[in-house]
Amino acid sequence: MHTVFALATARGKAGVAIIRISGPEAMQIGTTLCGSLPKAGQHAVRTVRNSDKSVLDQPLVLFFSGPNSFTGEDVVELHLHGSVAVIRAVEQAILATGLAREAEAGEFTKRALLNDRLDLAQVEGLGDLVEAETEAQRQQAQRVFSGALSVKMGDLRDRGIRAAALLTATIDFADEEVPVDVSPEVESLLTGIISDLTSEIAGSHVAERVRDGFEIAILGAPNAGKSTLLNALAGREIAITSDIAGTTRDVIEARLDIDGLAVTFLDTAGLRETEDEVEQIGVTRALERALAADLRVLLATDGFQLPDALEGKVDLSYAAKSDLTGAGGVSGLTGDGLDVMISDISAILADRVAQVKTAISARQRGGMQRAVAEFERALAIVRGSGEVEIAAEHVQDGLRALDSVIGRVDVENILGEIFSRFCIGK
Repeated sequence: MHTVFALATARGKAGVAIIRISGPEAMQIGTTLCGSLPKAGQHAVRTVRNSDKSVLDQPLVLFFSGPNSFTGEDVVELHLHGSVAVIRAVEQAILATGLAREAEAGEFTKRALLNDRLDLAQVEGLGDLVEAETEAQRQQAQRVFSGALSVKMGDLRDRGIRAAALLTATIDFADEEVPVDVSPEVESLLTGIISDLTSEIAGSHVAERVRDGFEIAILGAPNAGKSTLLNALAGREIAITSDIAGTTRDVIEARLDIDGLAVTFLDTAGLRETEDEVEQIGVTRALERALAADLRVLLATDGFQLPDALEGKVDLSYAAKSDLTGAGGVSGLTGDGLDVMISDISAILADRVAQVKTAISARQRGGMQRAVAEFERALAIVRGSGEVEIAAEHVQDGLRALDSVIGRVDVENILGEIFSRFCIGK
């Protein structure tokens, strides 16, 4: 592979900026710029000079010898003073050696994958870790990056291999007397694998919401105090409030952190029949977003009739404008009841998050769904016709589907999509 380099920290002024160099010429480039490098795994201060020997900076220099590095290659890191001018000068000095090119987006992590330092699931976990904004997102990403999904898939794969071996033994000794009927054990193995995968698949849907954020729609009649409530939750004026009914026409969003979970509250148009064409568009959008939301909170007022489409789909309901009615409920104006509402929302989301296992993406879920389909076909044959050759083939197909989850097979067509989310220095 070509040697590549990139700024691994954000561009702009900072106390420290890290330039990472990885590849077969990394040591030579480091020696050219610094005169000498510290021993592998150690660090030292060196003077970086350009081709005319003028001083560019005095950074902390680290050297990692492959394969004991993040990428599995020789890696040199220059921890420079983080001025724009210093960064630019050192990058130009590296290019001037003619030994390296600038890295592409995610190329360091891609090399870690190709050099077996990470598997595909860990790569996705690392991508989510870089993007994490809340504690729940960090914990979930860290769990996958540390290899939890890989361990889980490895366990399922071992059990699948055992089932395939038992079926193959039956085929190999078809003309001889097999001392033990393998069907009960095969059935037990496949049933357990399918159960575990089904649980993982269900949890992956919630894991995606943890990563992308839950949506909570605030519903109610016009002038029920929805926009005032949104402003109170956000702690700033992001929605127009007025005594005039029908002020909110479009969906207004506010993204918050609730007990470590990313949550987007949606202020929607008041739900009512109207002749106003523009307001009707707003009501239609409110219904669409409410039905698609993860949670629906109703601010109830006297005489309000919930649209048929939302019957039985409201998760939480509170009396609106409790500051005026005096009844227990919520008020965005005074803050009454907000702590109770937040606590109720947090409890519901916590119950859902408890379903999360180790799978976190649609790609991983797709591989597991394919595996379940193949194992179910094999199980049906074992329980029915007993055509072990066909059952064994379905088990093998299921194993290949499991392998795709962590990138042992069929990865080339998805690498571009995954690595496009990474920054250049990662």
